[in-house]
Amino acid sequence: MSKYRIAVVGFGNVGREAFYAVKESPDMEVAGIVLRDPNKIQAAKKIVGDIPVTTDVRELEKIDVAILCIPSRSIPEVAPQYLEIGINTVDSFDIHGDEVIKLKEKLDNIAKSHNSVAVISAGWDPGTDSVVRALMEVIAPRGITYTNFGPGMSMGHTVVVKAIEGVVDAISMTIPQGNGLHKRLVYVQIKEGYDFDKIAEAVKKDPYFIHDETHVYKVDDVKSLIDKGHGVHMSRKGVSGATHNQRMEFIMSIYNPGATGQIMVAAARASLKQDPGCYTMLEIPLIDYLFGDKERLLHRLV
Repeated sequence: MSKYRIAVVGFGNVGREAFYAVKESPDMEVAGIVLRDPNKIQAAKKIVGDIPVTTDVRELEKIDVAILCIPSRSIPEVAPQYLEIGINTVDSFDIHGDEVIKLKEKLDNIAKSHNSVAVISAGWDPGTDSVVRALMEVIAPRGITYTNFGPGMSMGHTVVVKAIEGVVDAISMTIPQGNGLHKRLVYVQIKEGYDFDKIAEAVKKDPYFIHDETHVYKVDDVKSLIDKGHGVHMSRKGVSGATHNQRMEFIMSIYNPGATGQIMVAAARASLKQDPGCYTMLEIPLIDYLFGDKERLLHRLV
């Protein structure tokens, strides 16, 4: 059986987990690792062994899908570079709302013009949680769904804080307050000579944080605080037909990078079964994410 050839772009927390998830997938192989910073190539090679590590995907032999394990704000610029040369992309873009729709429209036009496929926001939220929210609405079309994250480390929010000038290291914790409300606790380690109050203000004004109550704390050592566990508790109370008080719940406790990397690998598989264009996870048949014979999957899961 020929295997799908996957390039992992970025080799941070999620990139490493995506790498291991591809290696464990019987229908895939890691064709190479693509890094932006050439100074990090040797460190990556110590982990991946004989697998090629490069700064240019065009140096790798035939690539079917590029899994983009990079910050969300880089996706609109980076994804087109792959789609335009006929390589499918998968990302975990996690800026909810209008930004997802804008990205979908942009990448859809590019992908259709170059016979490629993009699967966006293929993490756990947005991503698999989006699918669960939709299923809840199938059962109870009228009602309210509450999505409560954490307590746990938010990778997307943490990356944003680390990018602020003067920050040496940071961690952003999501604390659920119930009924879909959250508090952000941000711990920062700053460079000597920088004003903590200005850094804290920059955090609170960033679009990632403006919708939640946010507290920023200065610490001496962020690494002593890191726990990459996370989770979600979703609940919906609604109406099925004329029947009220229909209640359903979904609870997940996870190692954040591991879950995200695995979901992206499943989305890479699904991308190869779609027509050219850009898709969210919600728009792709669930069975397309799974490895195996379709009839056997139906027999086991239906």
